[in-house]
Amino acid sequence: MMSIFVNQNGRTDTVERVDPAWLDPASGARVWVDLAGPTPEELTVLSDVFHFHPLAVEDAVAKVHHPKIESYDGYLYLILHGIDYKKSETAFATHDIDFFLGQTYLVTVHDGQTRSAASVREVCSRNQQVLGEGPAALMHRIIDQMVDNYRPEVEELEQWLDELEDRVFRAPSKDIIREILDVKRDVTGLRRIATPQRDALGRLARREFPMISDELAYRFRDVYDNLVRIADEALIFQDRVTSILEAHLSNVSYRLNEVMKVLTVITVIFMPLTLVAGIYGMNMHLPGVGSAEDPRMFWQLILGMLATAFLMLWFFRRRGWI
Repeated sequence: MMSIFVNQNGRTDTVERVDPAWLDPASGARVWVDLAGPTPEELTVLSDVFHFHPLAVEDAVAKVHHPKIESYDGYLYLILHGIDYKKSETAFATHDIDFFLGQTYLVTVHDGQTRSAASVREVCSRNQQVLGEGPAALMHRIIDQMVDNYRPEVEELEQWLDELEDRVFRAPSKDIIREILDVKRDVTGLRRIATPQRDALGRLARREFPMISDELAYRFRDVYDNLVRIADEALIFQDRVTSILEAHLSNVSYRLNEVMKVLTVITVIFMPLTLVAGIYGMNMHLPGVGSAEDPRMFWQLILGMLATAFLMLWFFRRRGWI
């Protein structure tokens, strides 16, 4: 779907097509073309009307690209990513949005699932000043809302990490290792998105491009600071999930050692008992053994074996082995 907004003489209207005259800075018009899940016919506006570079058009048509910013003759090309975290699916759904920023226009291309573009599009149709502030200010508004949408997603991921930490020590299960690896993958995805995106916004905040005014540079600096905090949190999350994994493996190893210790104690206790039973089970005369009809000999042997077992248990406990 292609939505076209044009602001002239302080009034914002929705139109069906782009007039090439609006692209002239002398026209005083400001245009926003939003391509949400565009068809191949709608994508032709990028090359036929705006005459963007073929490489930039090719990147905009591609489904996934890493965040970046490039300067072309008369316009900027920017790729950023929004996230939509779903714990039930244990994955970050990435929605990239491509920006073409010129002096009089802003063109956005996305898959139609970007919440920030949809929200600004709705506000733009009601508020005349949203597009009236200029294309660069409009791009800042979209990016600012995109970065704001990161916060609840990051908080949900942090909550999941807290739950995993509690479960590792309170109620570990066989499936928890899979959850730890899933959250490790998500944290890696968050860092992979946030870090290059931070660098791209840093260039806007430093005013490397003439179409970004000082006022807008300050606004982008605020967005950049928020993204820096998110990138730092992603690094902290990565350390936390590594610690959780190591704690879980240590816990499993400790429990295995406890089981092996109990089995070893049982084995060691029965070794002398088995030896005694084996010796006295031989079909030969042994010293200290009365007649076969003497019933006291059996119980004396059993009591001796029990005494040996308790003596070994006492010795193990005194040494701190059990």
